Amino acid sequence: MPGKHQHFQEPEVGCCGKYFLFGFNIVFWVLGALFLAIGLWAWGEKGVLSNISALTDLGGLDPVWLFVVVGGVMSVLGFAGCIGALRENTFLLKFFSVFLGLIFFLELATGILAFVFKDWIRDQLNLFINNNVKAYRDDIDLQNLIDFAQEYWSCCGARGPNDWNLNIYFNCTDLNPSRERCGVPFSCCVRDPAEDVLNTQCGYDVRLKLELEQQGSIHTKGCVGQFEKWLQDNLIVVAGVFVGIALLQIFGICLAQNLVSDIKAVKANWNKQNLENHWLSPTILEVLSAAGPEQSSPPGALARTHLPACFLGLGSVYI
Repeated sequence: MPGKHQHFQEPEVGCCGKYFLFGFNIVFWVLGALFLAIGLWAWGEKGVLSNISALTDLGGLDPVWLFVVVGGVMSVLGFAGCIGALRENTFLLKFFSVFLGLIFFLELATGILAFVFKDWIRDQLNLFINNNVKAYRDDIDLQNLIDFAQEYWSCCGARGPNDWNLNIYFNCTDLNPSRERCGVPFSCCVRDPAEDVLNTQCGYDVRLKLELEQQGSIHTKGCVGQFEKWLQDNLIVVAGVFVGIALLQIFGICLAQNLVSDIKAVKANWNKQNLENHWLSPTILEVLSAAGPEQSSPPGALARTHLPACFLGLGSVYI
């Protein structure tokens, strides 16, 4: 429109997205550091830090690994996202996006494979639980995890109470001198609501009884079947949690990529302005030739008149 000036807004980094990503990741970073500290403290209490070989001696899963791995991943992601957003560092932001995207696709692939290969997953879960049953007395954290699972899902063993034959303290062989022979852990027992004090010896000799007699005192269903039943009963809640986590990851990736685009746009505009200043700024020769021999002003006056332009021209050459 004639008579009107059009003002073009220069690109800038959005403050809302930048500081939202910073705040989100600083919380993530603190939680990751807390998980990692708990894991390292637990290992220190068990003497693992002074004897690293103890990590491989345990036949089953050490639950502390979950805290260390999850805490480590959260700390790295939180650091990259937090510092990358605060300092507008495109390398850290890209690392954050790629790492988070990789985790997202691993979760997606795991969910698809678990749905397609249900029988294989069930067999692997049986094998995993049985390996941990063997190491029940070897690690206190593993023992507490198994007890919690058996109490929560009202189960015993992977497929049933007889899986505890795999443990050297609970098997029914004649060579087993343990008092827990042919028994099960207390977490397999059916709790009496009237009992105020937990009876930790309720599973002693229980597998010497007939199966029908066992049902009155212990849970006879396996944990794999009970876990599958729990998933079916809480499918909507479980699916909602996974979808929520996935959406949060996608949102973080999009926010980081948007911030990277803003930073690149600002840098490109800055470089463009520097290039324009370079071509528009007069050089020393241009200033001298424009002055001409016919100009009567002394050299000092010429220098005083064009000194800022000369310095600008020199500066543009080196930029």
